[in-house]
Amino acid sequence: MNSRQRFLAACKRESLDYPPIWLMRQAGRYLPEYRELKKKYDFLTMVKTPELAMQVTMQPIKRFAFDAAILFSDILVIPEAMGQPYSFRDVGGIEMEGAIRSADDIAKLCSADIEQKLSYVADAIHLVKSELKGETALIGFSGAPWTLATYMVEGGSSKNYSQVKTLFYSEPELFDSLMNKITVAVSNYLKMQIKAGVDCVQIFDSWGGILSESTYWEASGKYIAKIIENIGKEVPVIAYAKGCHIWPEALEKMNADVLGLDWSIPLEKFYDTFDGKFAVQGNIDPSLMNSHPDVVERETKKILEGFGDRKGHIFNLGHGIHPQAKIECVERLIATVRGLN
Repeated sequence: MNSRQRFLAACKRESLDYPPIWLMRQAGRYLPEYRELKKKYDFLTMVKTPELAMQVTMQPIKRFAFDAAILFSDILVIPEAMGQPYSFRDVGGIEMEGAIRSADDIAKLCSADIEQKLSYVADAIHLVKSELKGETALIGFSGAPWTLATYMVEGGSSKNYSQVKTLFYSEPELFDSLMNKITVAVSNYLKMQIKAGVDCVQIFDSWGGILSESTYWEASGKYIAKIIENIGKEVPVIAYAKGCHIWPEALEKMNADVLGLDWSIPLEKFYDTFDGKFAVQGNIDPSLMNSHPDVVERETKKILEGFGDRKGHIFNLGHGIHPQAKIECVERLIATVRGLN
């Protein structure tokens, strides 16, 4: 069984001797080869140039031989394709071109021709698939509509998300019209990725946890469920909603194949909530990758021993890897998961 087969078997909750492993935000500033490439090209150039996106996608695979690669891209290509470009603030964070606040703003957004506007992503997928040669799984992804809307309505990164929450509470019909547009765009984008050859797709709801129990489904969950319905079951779908494990009913209704989990709850407790109905992905604290290999090994073993002989675990971080991560910590994580220590 090669790495790709191992990953897909875990998605189906089949028995394995150890879980497949990949890391969210695998490529990045913790890799010296990425930093070298970044000296020559800015982030958006790398995202939009298929040959460069392929190189960055392959960097962690060549170094660590993970069981799955995740395509190097960015969640904000969707708003940009809809007519709202973005850039990076000098002080850090995202700056959107304008802010979506009115019916006229929403009317200007276009969900059509997403496949053509983001064809560079499909081109990158073809190049990566050729490099992987069927040995390693390739994961495509998109941001969830709610997470994308936070940037679009706030006008960039936000500390309190007051504008998007106000839109949801005060003008629900206007909010729904925006979310439906984003949902169509994301659905078509993921269909394009599947057609191009990804083995799995992940929907990131990084800011789902800023909502409440009474609002999560209406503000976010139901739109993720619609996307999963729209793209069908051609490939496994991972739904990752950071901070949302406390709302299991909403997560179950999404109808994903795999549920991603942050580090704030024992993996086995979350898994048992659904009686093994879903495979799970997670959930070591990314900050441990900044520490010491012995600490990483100890905490990794806790997760593996806690999950025991349950079926359907994809080992991952609880969120994206930090720029301060140490390569020796990642190496020890992989060795521990694969029983090499």
